[in-house]
Amino acid sequence: MFGLVYAVAGLAIPGSILTLGAGFAFGVVFGTVVVSLSSVTTAVLAFWLGRTLFRAWVAAKVAANPKFRALDQAVAENGFKIVFLTRLSPVFPFTLLNYTFGLTKVRFRDYLIASWIGMLPGTVLYVYLGSAIHDVADLAAGNVERTPAQTVFFWVGLAVTALVTVLVTRIARNALRQVVPTTPQGVPHD
Repeated sequence: MFGLVYAVAGLAIPGSILTLGAGFAFGVVFGTVVVSLSSVTTAVLAFWLGRTLFRAWVAAKVAANPKFRALDQAVAENGFKIVFLTRLSPVFPFTLLNYTFGLTKVRFRDYLIASWIGMLPGTVLYVYLGSAIHDVADLAAGNVERTPAQTVFFWVGLAVTALVTVLVTRIARNALRQVVPTTPQGVPHD
């Protein structure tokens, strides 16, 4: 049920709060599975809607945005790579990006696989954070006692997850800058 709500709600709102909620409610492993399937379902639905029913609306929304024009040019040359890098980097808002990719020439298969793989690190991070919030709430309420080793593993795991996500995001942002040309002011060319 959560996955269905996530898939539908994600068409209009960012999924970060729902992703945190999945970690809180289901833990890291099951929460990651639920969110991964749900977020990819949302991305596919929005892609299809952007390519068909909402095409004119999406085109009007992004027509004047130079970042999206540059993105479209880059996708025409390197569809899988661009979708993958934009999923790793929070430069573009995911909700609108899902619809916008429907306007581009990216193949559906490339979009699907690159979206799934590219969204996975962020999904794991947010689910882990949601799970951590749950664990901290349990500890504060006195519901759970942890050994010192469990506490160390918890915080080290959180730090490593956050660090890896930040590093992957920076690498993706730099790679995206190389593929999508920008002016010295950071505004993509036409």
